Amino acid sequence: MPSTTLRVVLGDQVSRSISSLRDLDPVTDTVLLAEVIAEARYVPHHPKKIALVFSAMRHFAEALTAEGIAVRYIRLDDDGNTGSLGGEVARAATATRADRIVVTEPGEWRVRSDMDGWEAAAACPVEIREDTRFLASIADFNTWAEGRRQLRMEYFYRDMRRRHGVLVDAAGAPEGGRWNFDADNRKPPPDGLAPPHPPWFEPDPITAEVLDLVRDRFAGRHFGALELFGFAVTPDQADSALDHFITHALPRFGDYQDAMVQDQPTLYHSLISPYLNAGLLTPLAVIKRVEDAYRDGRAPLNAAEGFIRQILGWREYVRGIYWRHMPDYAETNHLNATRPLPAFYWTGETRMNCLAQAIGQTRRDAYAHHIQRLMVTGNFALLAGIAPKAVCEWYLVVYADAYEWVELPNTHGMALFADGGVMASKPYAASGAYIDRMSTYCGHCHYRVQDKTGDRACPFNYLYWNFLMENERVLRGNQRMGMVYKTLDRMADDRKATIRTDSRRFLDGLACDGDAAA
Repeated sequence: MPSTTLRVVLGDQVSRSISSLRDLDPVTDTVLLAEVIAEARYVPHHPKKIALVFSAMRHFAEALTAEGIAVRYIRLDDDGNTGSLGGEVARAATATRADRIVVTEPGEWRVRSDMDGWEAAAACPVEIREDTRFLASIADFNTWAEGRRQLRMEYFYRDMRRRHGVLVDAAGAPEGGRWNFDADNRKPPPDGLAPPHPPWFEPDPITAEVLDLVRDRFAGRHFGALELFGFAVTPDQADSALDHFITHALPRFGDYQDAMVQDQPTLYHSLISPYLNAGLLTPLAVIKRVEDAYRDGRAPLNAAEGFIRQILGWREYVRGIYWRHMPDYAETNHLNATRPLPAFYWTGETRMNCLAQAIGQTRRDAYAHHIQRLMVTGNFALLAGIAPKAVCEWYLVVYADAYEWVELPNTHGMALFADGGVMASKPYAASGAYIDRMSTYCGHCHYRVQDKTGDRACPFNYLYWNFLMENERVLRGNQRMGMVYKTLDRMADDRKATIRTDSRRFLDGLACDGDAAA
């Protein structure tokens, strides 16, 4: 009797090329996909993310079935659903009389730990395969990292460019003579900036059914709105979204990738990270399409390089950091930050317009771009000394592209410096001047960014210097902080006292239901 294999596909692995399906035999094998409450509620995910994942899973199962592949699909509301991945794997192994189980390695530590119990529960061997969608395996990253005193993304990125032949010439030198065009990609937004409308995909009957399920089980109970769902849920739709970006947004992406504009949440960003992270797009294919756009003269080098760096550099790098340092990484708290997360992170109700804009669009769209995450919500959490675990959970909850492997290093390491410099060489702390320079938010704010202290001063201004004073013992020795501490040393004692008073007043108010001026 031929052996039978149960092939498990997780909700963020809806790629036909996923390694667990590599040698699939449609005659003997069964593919399992399962919607389980343990995954939907291990944090209270944004309803739009749940709908995106479930709809993508159902469409993927339909495509496999159309190929003649046996699919065991467990819906969230099916009778007998055990509510956990391990329970569904054990149940499926018994039902299909599987001789073995094959699965691709998961993106999150907690799921990988859970997989250790699958073999005993299912009473058959489990093969966990490498996730070949990534361009650097976990072993590759560890080999690169071995012996290095600091794991800086820039050097990893250069090695990845050379290894994969991306934006390099025949001799391996970078296109345009520079590895990084970041200095060209910091233009503030001019008046009248008119970005393209983002792509929209009308829900089909499968998605409509999922939306009804999510509306019944999660909407109203979880952070965020389910209305106006227009995500891509198939590879073809995701590919169309990528085409839209390359044609309409990539040419100006580089110039304005760090800009923020009132009531313009998407600007020239690609909006494809949810599709990459769920498996609807594959990184190398995206990179090559963007590189082709540059070589064909459809996009400038600063735009192509800046975008490719986000995928070939940052995305691969943060995954490597995550798997190299977990599970201890999540427990670090280098600055001993302990303040509770303010209520306005959930409501968006704050007089700080930049935060209201970033959080409000996140509630509506499950989206904010990288500067809103790093330099608005992240910067505030850093300056206010909010507990890293609370901040990291919030980021994991609210975004459609958030999975712990990518969310945790970006939040814990880059935004909060909670890892003590594993990722960043210094804290990404900034006053209101940065937000004023890179956005149009300040002109619509209750607070005055030009005021440094006082009731109407932008809280970022005094919180910035208060942060430096509160963390002086830890940060003064950092070489990259030398200039700012020299400025602090020259500051008059009475101004320092006023900064401390204003900061204490404001931060004490965060214990209330909203910020100090709400």
